[in-house]
Amino acid sequence: MERIRKALRREPSYEPIEGGSIGPAGERIEVGTATFSWNVYSVFFLVGIAMLWAWNMFLAAGPYLKYRFSESEPIQRSFQSAELSVSTVANLGSMLVLQKLQKNASYPKRVLASLIINITTFIALTLSTKLFLGASAGGYFAFIIIAVFATSLATGLCQNGIFAYAQGFGREEYTQAIMTGQAVAGVLPCLAQIGSVLSVPDTEANAQENAHRQSNSAFAYFLTAVGISFVTLLAFSYLRARQASILKKDIQDASSDISIENDESERKTVPFSVLAWKLRYLASSVFITFALAMTFPVYTQRIVSVRSSSALPRIFRPAAFIPLGFLFWNSGDLFGRLITGFPGLSLTQRPRVLLVLAIARAGFVPLYLLCNLDGSGAVVKSDAFYLVVVQFFFGLTNGFVGSTSMMGAGEWVEPQEREAAGGFMGLCLVAGLAFGSLASFVASGT
Repeated sequence: MERIRKALRREPSYEPIEGGSIGPAGERIEVGTATFSWNVYSVFFLVGIAMLWAWNMFLAAGPYLKYRFSESEPIQRSFQSAELSVSTVANLGSMLVLQKLQKNASYPKRVLASLIINITTFIALTLSTKLFLGASAGGYFAFIIIAVFATSLATGLCQNGIFAYAQGFGREEYTQAIMTGQAVAGVLPCLAQIGSVLSVPDTEANAQENAHRQSNSAFAYFLTAVGISFVTLLAFSYLRARQASILKKDIQDASSDISIENDESERKTVPFSVLAWKLRYLASSVFITFALAMTFPVYTQRIVSVRSSSALPRIFRPAAFIPLGFLFWNSGDLFGRLITGFPGLSLTQRPRVLLVLAIARAGFVPLYLLCNLDGSGAVVKSDAFYLVVVQFFFGLTNGFVGSTSMMGAGEWVEPQEREAAGGFMGLCLVAGLAFGSLASFVASGT
């Protein structure tokens, strides 16, 4: 038993990155010993959910949007690609600009602004499912693209602000809370989509019934996004109002014992090159991890069950099996992010190991070619192989490596650089997603 404990215990000695967490006298700058608060953790967890919930609602409302664009085949065929392109440009562009605007930045205000934008946007989207139903496909498409741009801008504000803000508390668990909340935002829509498919009677419905059902589903999706953003706005406002007292408990040394809000007037810009050098292993791990993650949606949408019986259980039919594939990947991702909370499994002090693991995850991608791609037959004729070995473990490694890399950023920079480091790591995450999206669609020929 003692051997197991020893294996899981953190190793205190390691070689810090040059220019990293070393004080003027050569002493190690310790982080993560400030007082932990479950209340603060819960708020960051909620912000993580709200950050990605909005975009997931766009994906869930895909059938409704396809119905609204039914009078224009070109729009109906390309609207999802257009959404992805606009989202990528707006999100990555906003992150690049915000990373440059460090001096006098108010990271909490960026988070609040993002939530207000989401609330406003999704109120408009909710109303659009019941009003202006006679709008042309082109007019509604323009409205949707504007909404996607606004939501992506809000996501960029939130990612830059919340990762920077969390690093200022000196506890890596709060970054883990954000990452875990993002994973929850991926799991719940999958469950809702599967439940929606299985709850509908297995009979043919006429066009009017289908339109009514899709309209009600989209109304619920968009309204839920409004509700989650509003609750998060209240919770984060409460946290921000108490930040002075929280920081007195959470920041351990005098050089860091300052209010984030009060420090805004004295915040200096940390050069991009400095952050890139100090965080080179962790930043590379995050970029590679999330770039590889974007291969899974491309293949998951094309893989169906290996069962060929005409009387398939409904869960194995494409309408439910494809969301089931997303559910297994997202569940693995959630589990991987959760286990980073166990100190014995932490690799934040071993950034080189994280980079090796991030690169090794590329080995999962060829496994998709062994599955029933486009119904053309599988090399490994097993749904369990696809759902568990490929999807769940690919998701698990994504959650573990990605979250650990994000959590470790504060350990490799000076205390006054933590906020800028959080924003920089968020930029690397978004850049990885953008690169992965482009590479995946090019490689798949779509």
